[in-house]
Amino acid sequence: MSEQLPKAIYGSPDRPLRIGDIEIPCYVLEDGRRVLTQQGFLQALGRSRTAKGGTGAEKARVDRLPAFLVAGNLKPFISQELIASTRPIRFKTTIGTKAFGYLAELLPEVCRVYLNARDAGVLAPVQGAIAIKCDILIRGFATVGIIALVDEATGYQYERDRQALYRILEAYISKELLPWAKKFPDEFYKHLFRLHGWQYSPPSVKRPKLVGKLTEQLIYKQLPHGVLEKLRENDPKDEKGRRKHKLFQFLTEDIGDPHLQKQIVKVVTLMQISRNWRAFKTFFAQAHPGPIQEDMFPETEEDEKHEE
Repeated sequence: MSEQLPKAIYGSPDRPLRIGDIEIPCYVLEDGRRVLTQQGFLQALGRSRTAKGGTGAEKARVDRLPAFLVAGNLKPFISQELIASTRPIRFKTTIGTKAFGYLAELLPEVCRVYLNARDAGVLAPVQGAIAIKCDILIRGFATVGIIALVDEATGYQYERDRQALYRILEAYISKELLPWAKKFPDEFYKHLFRLHGWQYSPPSVKRPKLVGKLTEQLIYKQLPHGVLEKLRENDPKDEKGRRKHKLFQFLTEDIGDPHLQKQIVKVVTLMQISRNWRAFKTFFAQAHPGPIQEDMFPETEEDEKHEE
């Protein structure tokens, strides 16, 4: 049977990892491992583009240190964890060719070995050029990080962001509609009306249209990015612009709902200490650092029209 090699799902020869004038072909494998090609790895260290004896010899060296770490003066700086991560990885690139590579995380660790040896004054003269390359690489890694650099170079960052969003939505959005229960205290609406100078009538269900929009902006939009959009998707408005359920009925009981309640308490507290709407906007901006959209606090006569 032919060997089943892991396949790269992101990366291409024309999109290498670039650090200064150093370029390293990189890929993300189907199991999530980020790899640097063997030739690119060696070239980044200033060594020959091909390991001695070719890739076949490197394959046979899987249980020993690779050539760039075998020097005796480096051994005191090599940990067991580093040794365990030096096994070459054989894989198929996104265009179907076979290649050897190393875990991307290995490169900064190798650089640290050379720099620690340099600082200890034990580097051989022929290793000085490698140390210079390592210094350049480490400075580049310190800015972003090797994993982020590989993700950006291969385009995997977009898939990574989608996966992160899926995990957030799974944590916040309930698979079943929760029964209705009062979530927003009367104080929330009492202070919202006071700050806008509206007459507050607790028994009445009529509220300015602006209340619904502000509730989404002040409460739901402060949940993780993507949650409000998913809540709207789960309960779309009908032809009259109304929703069949309350958005909070789609939140999970263990994560989504507690976060909602904390945000409500936070906003009510800011309202309580605010003399007017302008003061509240200032307090809200201080409590929620970051740019606030121009339409965050709409105040038009049309918005203040009442609805049933």
